[in-house]
Amino acid sequence: MRNRHSVLFSSVIAATLLASTQAYGESEHFGKTADGQDVEVYTLKNESGAIVKLITLGATLTEMHVPDKDGKSADVVLGFDDVAGYQSEDNQYFGVTVGRVANRIAKGKFSLNGKDYTLAVNNEPNHLHGGVKRSLDKVIWKAKEVKTKLGVGVRFTYTSPDGEEGYPGKLNVSVTYILSNNRNSVRISYTAKTDQPTPVNLTNHSYFNLAGAGSKTVLGHTLTIAADKYTPTDDTLIPTGKIESVEGTDLDFREPTRIGKRIKSLDDTAAIGYDHNYVLTRQDVKAGELAVAARLRDPKSGRILVVRTTEPGIQFYSGNFLKDQKGKGGKAYAHRSALCLETQHYPDSINHPNFPSVVLKPGETYKHVCVYSFTAK
Repeated sequence: MRNRHSVLFSSVIAATLLASTQAYGESEHFGKTADGQDVEVYTLKNESGAIVKLITLGATLTEMHVPDKDGKSADVVLGFDDVAGYQSEDNQYFGVTVGRVANRIAKGKFSLNGKDYTLAVNNEPNHLHGGVKRSLDKVIWKAKEVKTKLGVGVRFTYTSPDGEEGYPGKLNVSVTYILSNNRNSVRISYTAKTDQPTPVNLTNHSYFNLAGAGSKTVLGHTLTIAADKYTPTDDTLIPTGKIESVEGTDLDFREPTRIGKRIKSLDDTAAIGYDHNYVLTRQDVKAGELAVAARLRDPKSGRILVVRTTEPGIQFYSGNFLKDQKGKGGKAYAHRSALCLETQHYPDSINHPNFPSVVLKPGETYKHVCVYSFTAK
């Protein structure tokens, strides 16, 4: 028998809240890791038709069910049905919390306060997404149910010890997912504190296909990115340090543009498609406040995803390395069948003084909020 219990309140109270359009949640055992650690799955639902599932391995968003223009629900994010899938080589960071530093660090090296640090090189010749064995996507997080005025959710916490994956300082990290009571919206709030200066750049790495996970392509989706500029990269996808205009380039998504319209021109580049950091305009929005970063629409289902963030950048990745691996329900995840919109600081910021700083100091609190909002019409 499965070990099942109410996350937030008794079934009687849950039924009452459902009747008044409040979200509710529950948890159960999801499985065990290869070394025998328990993994729990948390399910959040609201009466607007959204279902969100999260697991304690990697503080991962595993499912996001939202209705289309006709009210038919589908899961729009990639993932796996079991722990083994998430621990396999087929998992390309599906839905995970990425860190300590998301994206790339050149040659896995940086200097801070006169000391040199060397990290794992796992994306030759660079460091990618926090490391190899104990990056934030690969550890078990503690989980606690939360209820707010906005909705209900789960707060994941993890303490990364000094030196883990080569990073300095003990880092206390918190990631909270909240499903809105009456909107199909997920708010992700990150905080972190350290006892030594250390770089921090967290994000969620969900892969989206608004036609439903396992659909053949996202090239027919239309995308808008609120950015006039981007950070050009070298042949290893490390920023050159320049910030250039998107105008006149195939990276210009200031107006709604079909993703497949210009992507072939990028096939022979180092990115092998879209894998670029955009410098968000954030026009008339103060630092620390939410601003629209991107809008994604699937014309067939009518589903729309709007991404808002407090961060200065967003990485648009067009699923260039998806390889027909089998995901949830045995569905194959084909080349460019999903995309990522990762809100974050710029890649390799620790090695570029002209970029917004990713250094967190003792006494400070790292904060980052990202909101994924779904509608359909």
